[in-house]
Amino acid sequence: MTSTDTVNRTSPFGVALRLLSALAFLLLLSGCAMLAPAPPETPSNICEIFREQPDWYDYARDSQERWGTPIATQMAFIQRESSFRSHVKPPRDKLLGFIPWTRPSSAYGYAQAQDPVWGEYQDEAGRLFARRSHMKHATDFIGWYNARTRRMTGVSLHNPEHLYLAYHEGQGGYRRGSWRGKPAVRRTARQVAATASRYRQQLAACEAEFRCDGPLEIWPFCR
Repeated sequence: MTSTDTVNRTSPFGVALRLLSALAFLLLLSGCAMLAPAPPETPSNICEIFREQPDWYDYARDSQERWGTPIATQMAFIQRESSFRSHVKPPRDKLLGFIPWTRPSSAYGYAQAQDPVWGEYQDEAGRLFARRSHMKHATDFIGWYNARTRRMTGVSLHNPEHLYLAYHEGQGGYRRGSWRGKPAVRRTARQVAATASRYRQQLAACEAEFRCDGPLEIWPFCR
């Protein structure tokens, strides 16, 4: 470092510039935090989830209307995949048991969609600028994927257990029956189905309040 560099860094202008840079960085971080809501406090209750994040209901309803997967099933998938964390990735493998290494997959975001299939979704669904860290796009992705599962395998959109098996194994793996020899995957699929069933029962008792949450939506004319 030259003496000129030292003077520049320690001058009032240099100090002010560094403070402004630090402030801009903090504002950027806070902005990202604002764009990524914290996971719901009561993830076991879909009514409480939507009370905390009413936009999530609108996103899931839009996906249901476009692709056919019930709201409760979409949210059960997300609860299982990411626990409603927007930027989550698989934990890194450990080299020699303790050195952080590569991640086992490119899964990312609410739906834990991997890079290749996310690219297919963007192309086929016309969602070029979709982000895996946004709930609107995550619910739409799940709806799109399950619609493809129904088309390729015949699994009903009202069968969350087998929809999840195809989600985990891929439609090709599902048709080959790869899940049959994986007790842990089958157990997880049953858990997802149980969560979807509980969410469905809960939503039946509270959905009316989310259908009329907009400033121009007045019961009974809201959809």
